[in-house]
Amino acid sequence: VQLQASGGGLTQAGGSLSVSCEIFRSVGSPKAVGWFRQGPGLDREFIGAISWNGGRVHYIDSVKGRFTISRDNAKNTGYLQMNSLKPEDTAVYYCAARGRAGSYNFRPTSFDYWGQGTQVTVSS
Repeated sequence: VQLQASGGGLTQAGGSLSVSCEIFRSVGSPKAVGWFRQGPGLDREFIGAISWNGGRVHYIDSVKGRFTISRDNAKNTGYLQMNSLKPEDTAVYYCAARGRAGSYNFRPTSFDYWGQGTQVTVSS
């Protein structure tokens, strides 16, 4: 395991949850950390990412204003804060790190290392 995700859980609609992603030293300093989710019967969906050095963040439209991606370089840890959660946010959430040089994109293949996934369930 090169990325260790923790957090997630169960909340009601409108609630908040967070996930952290520790990047083990074997990975080194990533170029970017991305967050994905996969709902039942659905493809893995890119929800956002942060460049590790500059801290620039991208989000998909459906989570803008509700989710916040951040990182702590000293702890080599990424964070996903989720507010105003909706039942449609229910999914397994994954963090991923890009070790290669160059820009990332929304495809899972753009990232080299993956966490084990953590369940987020939002009840109505």
